[in-house]
Amino acid sequence: MPSVIYKIMPSVCFYFQVHQPFRIKKYSFFDIGKDSSYFDEEKDSELNNRFVMQKVAHKCYIPTNKMLLHLLRKYPDFHFSFSFSGVALEQMEKYSPEALASFQELVDTGRVEILGETYYHSLAFLYSKEEFRKQVLMNRRKIEELFSVKPRIFRCTELAYSNDIAKEAEKMGFKGILGEGVDSILGWRSPNFLYKSKGADIKLFLKNYRLSDDIAFRFSERSWKEYPLTADKFANWLSQANGSGETVNLFMDYETFGEHQWEETGIFKFLEDLPEKVLRDKDNNFLTLSQCENRYPVRDEIDVHHITSWADLERDLSAWMGNEMQKDALQKLYALEKDVLATGDEEIIDCWRKLQTSDQVYYMSTKGMGDGTVHNYFSPYGSPYDAFIYFINVLSDFKLRIKDNQKKYVERNKAEV
Repeated sequence: MPSVIYKIMPSVCFYFQVHQPFRIKKYSFFDIGKDSSYFDEEKDSELNNRFVMQKVAHKCYIPTNKMLLHLLRKYPDFHFSFSFSGVALEQMEKYSPEALASFQELVDTGRVEILGETYYHSLAFLYSKEEFRKQVLMNRRKIEELFSVKPRIFRCTELAYSNDIAKEAEKMGFKGILGEGVDSILGWRSPNFLYKSKGADIKLFLKNYRLSDDIAFRFSERSWKEYPLTADKFANWLSQANGSGETVNLFMDYETFGEHQWEETGIFKFLEDLPEKVLRDKDNNFLTLSQCENRYPVRDEIDVHHITSWADLERDLSAWMGNEMQKDALQKLYALEKDVLATGDEEIIDCWRKLQTSDQVYYMSTKGMGDGTVHNYFSPYGSPYDAFIYFINVLSDFKLRIKDNQKKYVERNKAEV
């Protein structure tokens, strides 16, 4: 086999998203007014949040973290970044302390960065800027509490990005923000440079979705013309960006390793071999996002008025707002904001926010073809309509809880008078 010729390549910037929702159970019409435990553990394993977290921790988090720790110790120039939803961290604290400890061990090396995001992995930025800011600050406090670091770079839910989101991130003190390298907004430009958002002085990192998806989605696809994907081959692809980029941003769900791409596919072997193939040239490196932000200048300005995301062929918000069920569910949920906050009840407020987790409406998507297959893979429900019905039933009971709280508040005030 001929040897691969390696060129000096742009910095490789790995970013992994760690998120698990609190899934609502199969909540029927007859449960309304009788059962206010929407996220309780079910015997059905696909809805048992404890079971899912422990399964993912066993298949992905713990073994991948162990391998990455080994790679960090072996290669001083190896760095990467994470972001965690607060609800994922909550579940690790409750159901898999071993997984949480393994993440903390990685961050303690000083070569693993944590990004900021919304605590509840929500779409609050569309409906309430104030709620959005609260959730970002909640996530920041959780990260500081568990990891003793303060996020400098922001990643909005589902890699959602626009000029307005960038402005909000800048106001909250972030130095950089992530987005999808959508062809329509890049035009002739490459995603392998740093940009800035129009109207905001914050650096923009755009995902190289082709190379990212080669790992996240196509790695085990036997019909793919590049199958099997080896570390040698991928490192050579990275080197081809030499002269046409400064940072190759590889953004993906962390569950890619061991959960979406099973161990049997060779995904762990690929990850183990990649640093050696990239770093065989002393001029090559892996950087965190903050390291890239400090090292590379802005090359151009990107103007994005509509919100982009990393989901589906459209790379917009249609995965969460593409049909009337999803729009109705979100409108009804966020319409409760004033009444929910007025209760002052932490349990009610937390429940409302857990219902905001974007997965709840993602499960309601009715897309077909390839996108529909991906949605069905992630959904624990029989159909999008089931997901909608359970959600609306929960919302009906939740409204009763708010009314009951208001009634008790009035009665307490009367008693005090």
